Amino acid sequence: MIRYEIWGRSVSFLLLLATISLQFISGLGDDSLPAKNGTRTETPTPSSSKSKTGQTVLFILLGIGCAAAVGFSLFKYWQKKKREEQHARLLKLFEEDDELEVELGLRD
Repeated sequence: MIRYEIWGRSVSFLLLLATISLQFISGLGDDSLPAKNGTRTETPTPSSSKSKTGQTVLFILLGIGCAAAVGFSLFKYWQKKKREEQHARLLKLFEEDDELEVELGLRD
């Protein structure tokens, strides 16, 4: 339970940092490059350029976050299955010992 709270806090913190960084990243693109023939091409309005860059960054961050969440879930599922297998082996080991004791007459 404590691990989940810590993990939830770290995810919230990462989302906060991603949101803040989107504000800075969206203004870094420069689309006012001259064309090959020396004349400037018509550039889109700055607000549409910023929103397009912001959306791209947002989708990339969401994709990375989803991939991390799926990876974390699969890792936890793998740990659970491995733990269940080890527990089953342990139970089988003690179960076999009980049968041996009964066969040897050490236990009724």
